[in-house]
Amino acid sequence: MRRFLLTAALVAAVLPGGALAHAFLDHAVPAVGATVPSAPRQVQLFFTQELEPAFSGATIAAANGQPVAAGAATVDPQNKMEMVLNLPSLAPGSYKVSWHAVSVDTHRTEGSFSFEVHP
Repeated sequence: MRRFLLTAALVAAVLPGGALAHAFLDHAVPAVGATVPSAPRQVQLFFTQELEPAFSGATIAAANGQPVAAGAATVDPQNKMEMVLNLPSLAPGSYKVSWHAVSVDTHRTEGSFSFEVHP
């Protein structure tokens, strides 16, 4: 038993820490909670790990919860840690971006943030 515990401790010590991580939102453009002077053409979401494009996505809704007709979110093939959501022309107001991400470690994370377009 003692040998097993020693072996398990050694294996845990040499495993890379990143292998156990999930993809969390690192930052976004527009920034989380930002007020922007004009409507953005897209929302860029940057994650802490590469994403699985087929299982990751994002949507946007107005402050009243009404979904905004946006295109499907896509993962940038040149940077798999970035997801882009192209937007239609947004009126002034508050918007909520909801996202879900499956990283290369196959774990799903999700979250949301808001930003405001000020006239």
